[in-house]
Order: sequence, then structure tokens, then C-alpha cells
Amino acid sequence: MAQPRRMVVLRAIVEDYIRSQEPIGSAALTKKHDLGVSSATIRNDMASLEEEGYLIQPHTSSGRIPTEKGYQYFVDRLSTVVPLSDAQRRGIAAFLSGSVSLQDTLQRAARLLSHITGQVAVVASPSPAKARVLRVQIVPVSSTLLLIVVITDAGNVAQHTLALSPQPTDITLADVGSVVNGACLGLTFAQAAERVRSLKSSRRESVALLEGLAQVFEAMGDNERSSELYMAGASHLAHRRDIADMAPLFDALEEQIVLMKLMSALSEDTDAYGVGVAIGSETHTPELLHASVVTSGYGNSPASRTEPAESDAGHEDGGGSALGGAAHANTAQTGMAGEPRITDDADAEPGKMDDDDSVAMPSLDGGSGGSGESSGPVAFVGSIGPTHMDYAATIAAVRAVARYLTRAISSYDDGDGN
Repeated sequence: MAQPRRMVVLRAIVEDYIRSQEPIGSAALTKKHDLGVSSATIRNDMASLEEEGYLIQPHTSSGRIPTEKGYQYFVDRLSTVVPLSDAQRRGIAAFLSGSVSLQDTLQRAARLLSHITGQVAVVASPSPAKARVLRVQIVPVSSTLLLIVVITDAGNVAQHTLALSPQPTDITLADVGSVVNGACLGLTFAQAAERVRSLKSSRRESVALLEGLAQVFEAMGDNERSSELYMAGASHLAHRRDIADMAPLFDALEEQIVLMKLMSALSEDTDAYGVGVAIGSETHTPELLHASVVTSGYGNSPASRTEPAESDAGHEDGGGSALGGAAHANTAQTGMAGEPRITDDADAEPGKMDDDDSVAMPSLDGGSGGSGESSGPVAFVGSIGPTHMDYAATIAAVRAVARYLTRAISSYDDGDGN
């Protein structure tokens, strides 16, 4: 698009269509927006945008609506991140702080995000393959059987039995346990297995035990399927006017492995604000052809990463559909017991979720035996809705919930969780 005015016209059309879901005409556009030109000029711009594939005209007598290409252009150029209101963030903190376990936190997060956006919310539990070792315990359970317990930075406790005969003495088990904890702190399971095997040359009397531990770490790291998906809000789709277009999405929601791979990859391929967006065909999933996916990783982040100020301008040229949005988030209210009530009322239920301008996300690299490498997110949180979703609002909500979950996991690591 060579002319800046046409860019402004396209943005105005997308914004108005997201709000009204009705074709946008030049006369209505001129009334609502100060574009500085006549309705006839706007019509010419709209015709050009249609020729370039950014708009379509459903009926000869109607206005235009954005195409997938139009939405992609719009999202690529959302220029700022505007956080949720203080009341909304207090509501998020208050609702999620009542969780009794990590699983309860994830279930609540899915329900909360669905209520904020009015769309399907998906939250994945931390992936064992991406988790990092915090503590290893070796517990004898019989004369030939050991129980290996590993606590990870993702709030998980992994357990695996190890048959070993003859069983090492208690002194040997304590000594090897101390060495393994020092060597493997902050490593992934795969890295921990490699590190433990490297210890065999200097501890020949414990070769069998060390090799068994390495195999246990590998088995724990391969247990990718133990990640769970928590979903909420599918009922929202049943009340949409475009239910025919959304119907295939119900099939996609049943294919949890497909969703897991899509959203996990998207959460790792994000912009500076840590949010990824895939629109229609970008999902490479036929059932999501008329849907968009907004997702963000939570948990570990690259060690050097500090999130930019939420009021900072983003990049002007899109480098992939992943940016924060310059618009207020939708508010959600409900009178149902146990559900979140998020309002713009100053008297909202108190809680605390600071959304500082610059937040250094947690890094669990390092430690005495840490790998020193950066680590990606341990899981993702996301929202799935129609291509005409309110992108700015959805991006803000997904980002806020992801940041809260990161802090929640940190609290479980510190022993505050149950």
C-alpha cells in the first residue's frame, strides 16, 4: 500500500467492522472518522483496497469487509501495547489468587480469559520436556527398588521408579544425590541425563546408579504427552451470528494434539511483547480457516529479556502477526457464583497484580550446575475466536494472564503453592 491515507482507511474499516460486524460503507466511515477527504475519495480508496485484496464487497449494494490479508495488515501494525485497566488487573489477581493448586490455577485462568474475551480460552499445563530441574530426591522403597522424585521449575513433581540390584548403601545414595543436585540444577531433563552420564568416569563405584538416573531423566523428558489442555468458553461460539463459519472450530477443539502443536509453536515465535497471532490460513489448520489464534508463553523466558514498556510504540512494519494492541480490553461481568466479575468500577475486589512498565521475566538458568542457556516458555495460554475478533483487547488479555501465570509458577517454585 503506497498511500498512507489508504492505510488509515483500511485501519478504520477493520476497527469499525470488528465493532459492528456489518459491512462498512464510505458514508458511515466519513461520519465516524476524521479522514480529511470526501466520501467519494474514500470510495475510490476502498475500491483500490479491494483490488489489492485487503477488502471484499459481500453484496453489490453493501459496503466492504476486511479479508484475511486485511486483518493481517491491521494486526502487524498495531503500534502500542495498552494494558488492562487497574480494575481488570485487580480482578484477575483476586480471582486467580484463590487457587489451591497449580491445576486449579490453570483451570481458573482458562475460565477467566474466556470471560474477558468472550472467546475460547486454552491453557496448557507445563511441558515436562521444557521444565528444568530444581531438586532431585532418591528414596529407597524396597531392597531392590528406588523412587526418583524430581521437582521442576514448572511446579511439577515427577516420579519414576528405578530397579537396582544390589542397591547402593544409604551413604552412597546420599552422596550421589548431593552431587546430582549440584550438577543438574537449572538443566532440562535431557541436559540432566547428559550431565549425569558425564559423572560416571569419576564415580566408578556408582556407575549403575548414575546410568539408571540418566535413563530416568530421559524418560521424564520424553513424557511430552503428560501436558494437559484446560479449555473454557466453547459455548460462546454457539451464540454467534457467524455460527456456520465457526462450526469447524468445534472439530478443531477436539483435536487437542493439533491445537497443542499449533499454539506451542506460536507461543515460541512471538514479537517483543511475547504474543503471537495466527489468522485464518496462517494456522495451517483447515478447521481454523475462519478463526484467529492469539497466544503467549508463560513460565521461563530468555534470561536477557526485559519486556518493553506497555506504552511504548511498537514497530510500524509487521514482521509477523504478533503485536500488542492499542485499544482497551473488553470487560466481562457475571453474576454466577465462583466466576470472575471484572469491571471498571474503582471498588472492584482488591488484589494485586503489578503490570510495571518494564518487567524482567523470571530466568531459571544459572544455579551451580545451570546450563547458562536461555530457556523458552514452559507452556502457553491463548484465545481462539473469529477472524473479526477484537485483536487489541484479546492480545492485552492473553498477555496479562500469561504474565500472572509466570508469577504463579514462580510462587510454587518458592514453596508457596500447595
